[in-house]
Amino acid sequence: MIEVSLVMPCLNEEETLGLCIEKARATLDRLGVEGEIIVADNGSTDRSVEIATDLGARVVHQPRRGYGNAYLAGFAAARGKYAVMGDSDDSYDWTDIGRFLEPLRTGYDFVIGTRIKGRIEPGAMPFLHRYLGTPVLTAVLNLLFGTRISDINCGMRAFTLDAYRRMHLQASGMEFASEMVIQAARARLRIAEIPITLRPDRRTRSPHLHTWRDGWRHLRFMLLLSPTGIFLVPGAVLLLLGILLLVVLYPGPLHVAGRVIDVHTMILGSLCMILGVQVLSIGLFAKVYSYHHSFDRGDRLLRLLARHFNLERGLLLGMALFVIGFALDLELLWAWIQSGFGPLDAVRQAVLGSTLLAVGAQVVFSSFFLSMLSVQIAGIERDENEDEGGVLRPS
Repeated sequence: MIEVSLVMPCLNEEETLGLCIEKARATLDRLGVEGEIIVADNGSTDRSVEIATDLGARVVHQPRRGYGNAYLAGFAAARGKYAVMGDSDDSYDWTDIGRFLEPLRTGYDFVIGTRIKGRIEPGAMPFLHRYLGTPVLTAVLNLLFGTRISDINCGMRAFTLDAYRRMHLQASGMEFASEMVIQAARARLRIAEIPITLRPDRRTRSPHLHTWRDGWRHLRFMLLLSPTGIFLVPGAVLLLLGILLLVVLYPGPLHVAGRVIDVHTMILGSLCMILGVQVLSIGLFAKVYSYHHSFDRGDRLLRLLARHFNLERGLLLGMALFVIGFALDLELLWAWIQSGFGPLDAVRQAVLGSTLLAVGAQVVFSSFFLSMLSVQIAGIERDENEDEGGVLRPS
C-alpha cells in the first residue's frame, strides 16, 4: 500500500529533475516508506518527461499551463495516504521527506516548510523576495485570515489526502500557494511549520517566477478571498461614521474647540452612510459567491445571516427606512407649498430624509439579489438543518 505520493511540477526541468527524483527515491528507500513519485508535466519540450520515465517516476500530463494546474493534476493522480510537494529545480531538499511525514503521522493535517525560520543559502532567494515580497504577503495573509504562518511562499509542503479534499483548491497559477494556506486555515486543519533549507537552484535558464506579476497575483487573490476585510469592515466603518454624523448634527450645529461643525459635515455623513450600505451589500454578495464556489464553506457570518435574516425581513427593513425618508421629504414638500414656494430653511431634514430614501431602496434591492443568489446554494440550509428560510433562500 502506498503511504506517500511525492508530487513535483515540471516545465522544462531536464537539468535538475533527475537529481530530485534520485534524492526522493533514495530517501524513500532509506526510510523504508512505500511511496510513489509523480511528475506533473506542464508541457515540457525538453527531455524532462523522458528523464522522469527512465527513473521510474509516474508522469501526469497537464496541457493547461500554470503552477496550480500542474499540482492539481498531480494531486488528482496521487494514490498515497499523504502527499509531499516540492519544486523540481533542486532548491528544496528532497531528503527532508521524513521530517514532513512525522507531523502527519502524529495527527497534523498540513505541514509547511519555513525558509524564514530555517536557512537561506547565499543566492538562493532574490533580495526583493526575501525582504519585501514574502514578508509582506505573509503579513497580509495572516492579518486577513487569522493564520500564524511565517513563510507562505515556501513551496515544500505535505498534507493528508483527506485534508487535500477538504481544501477545495482551484487556483491555476502561482497564487495556488496562497490558496492552499488560506483554505487550510478555513478548513481548520491542524497546521505544523518546520524549518527547512533553501538552496540556489541549479538551472541555467531563467526561473518561471516573475517577481512583480506573480506577487500581485498572490496579493490580488488574497484580497478577493477576503470579503470581510475588503468589503464588510470598511463598509461597517463608513456606515457607523455616517450614522454618527447624521444623529449628532441633525438637531443643529456642533461646536468643538471653537470650530463649528455644521450641515456640510452632515452631508458628508449622508454620503458615508449610503456608501457604507452599498459596500456592505457587495460584501454579502461576495460572501455568498465564495460559498457557492467552495472558497469558504464554513463562514460563520454567512451562517448567522442564513438563520436570522430572510427576504421578508430585508424587505421590511428597507421599506421602513424608505417610508420614513419619504415622510420627512413629503413634510418638507408640503411646508414649501404652504410657504408659497419661498425659501425654506430645512436642509438637515432634507439630508436625513433623502439619505433614508436611498438606503431603504438599497436594502430592498440588495435583499432581492441575495435571495436570487440563494437559488444556486440552497445546500447551506441543509448544512445547518434549518427548517425556516434564511437570507440564502427566496420566499
